[in-house]
Amino acid sequence: MPETTTGAVIWSDGFEAYRWAREHPMNPVRLVLTMSLATSLGVLDGIDPLPPVDIDDTALTVVHTRQYIDAVREAGRPEGGRHRAIYEQLYGLGDMDNPIFPGMHEAARMLVGGSIAGAQAIARGQVRRAVNIGGGMHHAMAGRAAGFCVYNDCAIAIDWLLEHGYDRVAYIDIDAHHGDGVERAFADDPRVLTVSLHQHPATLWPGTGWPTEIGGSGAAGSAANIALMPGIVDSLWLRAFHAVVPSLIGEFKPQIIVSQCGADSHAADPLTDLQLTVEGQRAAILAMRDLADKYCEGRWLAVGGGGYGVVNVVPRIWTHLIAAALGREVDPATRIGDEWMARARDLAATVDPAYAADPVDLMGDGGIVDYAPWDGDSGADPPPGVEERSFRQTDRTILATRRAVFPLHGLDPEDPRD
Repeated sequence: MPETTTGAVIWSDGFEAYRWAREHPMNPVRLVLTMSLATSLGVLDGIDPLPPVDIDDTALTVVHTRQYIDAVREAGRPEGGRHRAIYEQLYGLGDMDNPIFPGMHEAARMLVGGSIAGAQAIARGQVRRAVNIGGGMHHAMAGRAAGFCVYNDCAIAIDWLLEHGYDRVAYIDIDAHHGDGVERAFADDPRVLTVSLHQHPATLWPGTGWPTEIGGSGAAGSAANIALMPGIVDSLWLRAFHAVVPSLIGEFKPQIIVSQCGADSHAADPLTDLQLTVEGQRAAILAMRDLADKYCEGRWLAVGGGGYGVVNVVPRIWTHLIAAALGREVDPATRIGDEWMARARDLAATVDPAYAADPVDLMGDGGIVDYAPWDGDSGADPPPGVEERSFRQTDRTILATRRAVFPLHGLDPEDPRD
């Protein structure tokens, strides 16, 4: 498998320190298993991972307030528990989603350093693509933790790019949860286009990401939200993606694409209700890489995100992500070796059983990623094997997003050629 690559993988064993609690859905075992799986399949042959940039707190202030940063630092110290009620009320630290853990500030800052390292490697021409599976903390707000996210590495990396020669950055978020923190950070900045495909906000936290959310008054059209109903399958998810995202990217003409590649849209994820397979998420990853190749001379920064099938789902999807960044695609029919399977089962014993289903021994699920391209409001029958109600719901979603955003980019929302 080894071949010449123009990609970089960001990694540090220190990423394991971002560890909330054994019973918490986000467990860094998923990162360790991803790297070991990629290694076992030869995806990382000849690759020396780049370490995160050793940033100081000033790098965080481009998105987060000083008061919040200080609170995160103090909360993670041994004596931090004495102010727990204040931290929770003012900063979202200490609740069930975001429990305080020792060294929280340093661990979260390292994830940010990972995404900045990827951005720097691309901006300096060292590589065309970079992937940081430790990143993707897209819910963190300026002064508050949210959704398992302390510092918003996505937004901070985008800001770094804007400060270092880029003036058109596209952010595509395929996590099952709305990419609210990144959208809010750049809602009034026309230099950044944020596109989020997620489970419908009426059915999943954080309850935002409606099609009518199109950016702030200073940059109307800078945000696009594709809100998908529970139960959506690969073919319909991909129909929605291709009906909206390529046209917006083509019109916006970004210089770089930043992708948040949360793995929680998978059917086996315990916290969400979408029904994608590994093949479906892999197809989405490859589609984003192809858009970067077409419009950005290949410049693509990919980060991790959600994903709570920490043993049986995330390592497979993010190994495909790493392979895509390195130009070393793995056939989904590939069988996973017994040695990795044994290690995965051992590590599963360290994870809450709710998130540690037995590992799967193939790199795919047998998913079918063929889809019928959106053909406008034609009323056509769904393709064979596609449930009509879900098909109609998906097309209504497509139209709602296109009608809200496309005219602001000079595109015709009713014309499937746009």
